Order: sequence, then structure tokens, then C-alpha cells
Amino acid sequence: MEMKILVVDDETDLQILIKQKFRKQIRENKYEFVFAENGRQALEILDEQQDIALVLSDINMPEMDGLTLLIKINECNPLVKVVMVSAYGDMDNIRIAMNRGAFDFVCKPVNFDDLEITMEKTIKHIEQLKQTLTAIRENNILRMYVDDSVLKFMSRQEFENSIISSEIISGTAVFMDICGFTAISEKEKPDVVVKLINKYFDIMVKEIIAHHGTVDKFMGDAIMAIFKGEYHLDRAIEAALKVREEIQKISEPLEGKPDFVPQLATGIKSGEMVSGNIGSVTLKRLDYTVIGDTVNTAQRLQTAAKPGQILLAEDDYEKIKESFNCQEVGAITVKNKEKEIRAFEVLG
Repeated sequence: MEMKILVVDDETDLQILIKQKFRKQIRENKYEFVFAENGRQALEILDEQQDIALVLSDINMPEMDGLTLLIKINECNPLVKVVMVSAYGDMDNIRIAMNRGAFDFVCKPVNFDDLEITMEKTIKHIEQLKQTLTAIRENNILRMYVDDSVLKFMSRQEFENSIISSEIISGTAVFMDICGFTAISEKEKPDVVVKLINKYFDIMVKEIIAHHGTVDKFMGDAIMAIFKGEYHLDRAIEAALKVREEIQKISEPLEGKPDFVPQLATGIKSGEMVSGNIGSVTLKRLDYTVIGDTVNTAQRLQTAAKPGQILLAEDDYEKIKESFNCQEVGAITVKNKEKEIRAFEVLG
């Protein structure tokens, strides 16, 4: 990749020497040099050509000297790195230049071998800085789409080697569906639908995170969440109760449809799950998620739940019956299950 370099010096001889000494690199498109005769002209060029990342600047120049230019560059574009090239090689000038943000200092008469080494070192630093900034931007964007637990997994040393590995975990799966939203989606404008569902999702996600759960995925107008660690079932139920409470506080959620009151149908199931990357390595499309009968049962319970209901299976009810107020719903038939599930509703 070609590096564009701005040389700021009022001595025209230096321009000629640079073009001669680096003619091979210029020919191979490794370097592109742009020249300015003083600091003021340099700032104009930097403003016009924002792909310049490296500046080689003299100190003593008319109109604006190099030390003043240093300050201006750091004010307007701190990512541009400046190497001072000057006959003023005394320690005072070097210290002033470094304190004002110079990356390095080369004394005149210029040793071009030393100059190139200094340039290469500076360019390497610039490239590393750009990579870091790109990674930060990508990471910030990624955090809008991927849960922190997935990012932590991706940062582990063994991530790439274990890309298709999996593990058995114990946890609680929760499915929350916004009842009646499909019918609303069919009639309303897309921007209204997206704004409304994001309003509900924001409430749901905040409570899931507040109870140390993980949002596994968004599925249309539903959310799948996972709770792991100590008291994962208790925390999952507490999160579902809090979400229901907060959703019920919403009044007149849709302009012109006062009869639509958002309610959730929630299914919860704890047990063992397979956790890992599910998908196609060939297509390079993977989903870091959990699968298994526990997850399937939680989703079936959510499908069977009525608006406002939070349903548990009997074995989970036995674990938490002393901590939560529940009532038996009865045996329910769910898809792909030979036996009926004895379900219980969490009241509070």
C-alpha cells in the first residue's frame, strides 16, 4: 500500500535529493511525496489531501516554522505523524519538538539511509495505529449485534482452533414472545413496526442483562435468552417477571390503536444444553448458541403460554416452588413431544 508523505522545507535542493534517493520506491508505488515550502502551505495541503499520514518537516521556515506546524497538526489531525528534519539538532530544539508531538528527529545534513529507517519505523507505527482504530470501530459496531459473552469467547486463545467444538452446559433457556404483534406488523408501516418492537426489545434486554442473562438471539417479535451460573433458574424467572411488569406499564404503545396492549408469552426451562458454534464452516456462517431438548422445551412452553403467562415444566416448578408463587396449569401437549408436559404458571 502506497504511503503518501508530505515534505515541508523551503530548500528546493532537498526536494530534488528526496526524489533522487527514493526514485525506486516512488517507481514501485511504495512512497508518494508531496512538497510544501512552509508550515502554512503544509496545513493547506493536509486539509486538501487527507490521506497524508506522515510529514517530514524542517524547523526554520518563513511564514510558519516547523515547531508551530507541529502544534497545528496535533490540533487538527493528531493521527498524522511528524518527523522533524532540521539542522537545528541541539537538545533544546529536539526536546521542544518531541514535547510538541514529533514522532522522531533527523538532523541535517541528511543521512538518507537513516532517514529511510526512521520513515519505515514511523510508517509501521502509523499502520499499527490504523489497525487498532479499525479494530475498535469494528468492535464497537460488533457489540451492537453480538453479546459480550460471545466477544469474550472470540478473544480466547483457543477460539480459532475450537471454532466448531462444543460443550455441555447447565443453564436456563427463556423464550419471550410479544403476543399479537404479527397482526400489527401486517397492517402498519415498516418504520412504525421497527420503532415499536425496538421499544419493547429494549425493555426486555435491559432486564435480561440486569439479571445476568445473555440475549442469544432475536427471532422476529421474540427473544431467546440464556441464564448460566448460580441460581440460573431463579434469575431467569425474576427477569421474566420484571419484564412482564415493565411491559405492562406501557400505555398507548401504538398511535391510533389504543386497544393494542403489549403482553408477553414466556416459556422457561432449565437443564443441560449443548453450547457452541452451530452452522456451516464452508459458508463461514456460524451462530454461537445453545441447542438441545431443554431449549426446545422452553420454546414449546412459550408457544403454549397465553398472553401474560410465564410457564414452567413440573421439574422446574419443584425446584423453585418455595421461592415463587405458582399455580398449576395442567398437562399440555407440545409439538414433537410424545408425553404431555405438566405445566405451571409463575404468578409472582
